Amino acid sequence: MEVRFIYITCKDRAEATLLGRQLVEARLAACANILDGMASLYWWEGKVVEDQETVLILKSRAELLDVLTAKVRELHSYDLPCVIALPITEGNQAYLQWIQKETT
Repeated sequence: MEVRFIYITCKDRAEATLLGRQLVEARLAACANILDGMASLYWWEGKVVEDQETVLILKSRAELLDVLTAKVRELHSYDLPCVIALPITEGNQAYLQWIQKETT
């Protein structure tokens, strides 16, 4: 079982909630966590931008990542949304099995 910790940045809490709810309801993620108030600095269109964003963290399976990413790209307000998946190599095995059970 290959599970992933998926990090997504959103313009605000409303967008993160919309994305998280749709991805969980579609069973592309077992869980969504929303963290408000992140300060971001990044290069965009030739200049450094400073923004407030909201972080959306999802837990899912590796084999769902392509479909999940496509859904995020479809729904997200950004031209180039950040969707980064990190492997979960260890953890509470019962929780990791729950992720497997709750995703398509």
